[in-house]
Amino acid sequence: MSQSLLNIEGVLSASIDAGIKNNDAADLSIIYLTESTVTAAVFTQNVFCAAPVLVAKNHLNHHPKALLINSGNANAGTGSQGMENTLHTCACLAGELNIATEQVLPFSTGVIGQQLDVDKFNQGIPKAVVKLSTDAMSDVAQGILTTDLVEKTATAQFKVNGKTVTISGIAKGSGMIRPDMATMLSFIFTDVESTQAKLQQCLIASVNQSFNRITVDGDTSTNDACTLSATGASGVDIHDCVGEFQSALDEVTQSLAHQIIKDGEGATKFVEVRVKGGESNVDCLEVAYTVAHSPLVKTALFASDANWGRILAAVGRANIKDLSIEDINIALNDVNIIQAGEPNKGYTEAAGSAEMAKEDIVITIEIGKSDAQESVWTTDFSYDYVKINAEYRT
Repeated sequence: MSQSLLNIEGVLSASIDAGIKNNDAADLSIIYLTESTVTAAVFTQNVFCAAPVLVAKNHLNHHPKALLINSGNANAGTGSQGMENTLHTCACLAGELNIATEQVLPFSTGVIGQQLDVDKFNQGIPKAVVKLSTDAMSDVAQGILTTDLVEKTATAQFKVNGKTVTISGIAKGSGMIRPDMATMLSFIFTDVESTQAKLQQCLIASVNQSFNRITVDGDTSTNDACTLSATGASGVDIHDCVGEFQSALDEVTQSLAHQIIKDGEGATKFVEVRVKGGESNVDCLEVAYTVAHSPLVKTALFASDANWGRILAAVGRANIKDLSIEDINIALNDVNIIQAGEPNKGYTEAAGSAEMAKEDIVITIEIGKSDAQESVWTTDFSYDYVKINAEYRT
């Protein structure tokens, strides 16, 4: 597993400053895919999804050959004009690349409720197209950022009969993070050979154990999307390596998901909430999210305050049936706090505080005796989280 980004044969990319953001940073990115490439994608579950999401969903089954990504403007909540603008930008790129408008997948991230300035796309797209190259993916990783502090990249490789398969991915996301998916965009590329149906199956499985298991603040964005494009350049058929491919893809998506959490707005802690023993995985997830979303738990984490009562209270209000206090065990890392629903006799405040002071914390919650287990990754809530979001548009 590598954070350095390996190029994928059959993928060209470019990122430029088109003036969409007002900070002179790159904000318009293009990815051009070779003819043989197939692409799968998953999108936000927010009912009010943005114009680019609606268009990308419609275009996904038209053999996409290009991705058009802008940061600085989400083009969400923009009505029919937003749809027109999205289709205009797709047509603009399609004209430059000599492909059909339906072969462009558009993605936007940034402020909600503002119309795109299409002139910036008209002028920027031709400039980006002439810069397309095989080694500019790290530029795109930078160009898709909004409130992120760092770019997020991951690469994994494995061998099949002497041939190497590579998977490389980039992502953005820092706030408004809650699965289904989160305020995040991720673009993953591989040189494996695949059908779209098989690729879609692998992507859904992978997203469910990574991007759909992270939360900063419980807000599901209007614009989230994750694509997986396979160029076939390795000469290895996915059906000859399904297990190895899924495992490597899971590594890449989970690494990117964890990088999003570590770069969470104002985050000072990386926290795993691990819930075991529920009657179902759904029950375990419900408890995990209830704890991970509790502002009182998250502010205690920021303060390094071992206020275990907040954790216990959050577990108790989770929306599941047949939760019994006698079944509850809670630990901070390796320090057991609650045993069978009561304070552990050997627990000390000093031991709990020492664990809460660490940057990486695992909160383990046992709610029963089954084999069901789920993990959610989250952050603390700091002063900076409020400041960043309060000042986002100013």
